[in-house]
Amino acid sequence: MKVIVNGERKEYEFDKISVLDLLRLNNVKNPDVVVVQINGNVCEKEFYSSTFVKDGDEVDFIYFVGGGQ
Repeated sequence: MKVIVNGERKEYEFDKISVLDLLRLNNVKNPDVVVVQINGNVCEKEFYSSTFVKDGDEVDFIYFVGGGQ
């Protein structure tokens, strides 16, 4: 399966993979601060384990970082 993750082409030996497993495979340490988009659609955190990425999907991990003074 070929997937684009954050603009980078990746290949996995699966027919489909859950969002949660994809986060783990990409070494995302704290998925609580990441929003996942699949083909431009936001995946709700409560569905990370039951939503599957398929061949050709585009996945973006969007990190929220606090800052300021």
